Amino acid sequence: MTTMTNTSPFELRLTWARSLFEHGDYAAAATALVELVDEARESEMMHGTTELREMLARAYFGSAQLGRAEATLRDLVADVPTDAYAHLLLGRTLQRQARHDEARQHLALAEVLGDYERPGAYGETPRDDASSDDA
Repeated sequence: MTTMTNTSPFELRLTWARSLFEHGDYAAAATALVELVDEARESEMMHGTTELREMLARAYFGSAQLGRAEATLRDLVADVPTDAYAHLLLGRTLQRQARHDEARQHLALAEVLGDYERPGAYGETPRDDASSDDA
């Protein structure tokens, strides 16, 4: 016996977008996700779309749409400034664009807010805290 569930069209499209993302089709996932984010924005559901917007930013990142990833993440960080993962993603996006000075702030915030290990910006030399000012 088959049971029917009441799945909304939004949920079906979200499942489809997640499937595209999980299978590495980031460009198609981004296209599907941007429609879902826009729909959620129009229906004033934005309070519950942090995860959806993070996935959209990751899809943009994965498909090398770095300007779009950055814009999505900057909006997200403005809305939820304590979201460590959003800061991490923004920092990595800026690094990928060779904007290492801008990336450092967001990577440091991700480390402090969410206990993420801060990836060094390219061209940085590691600090040795033990030998700081013992001279």
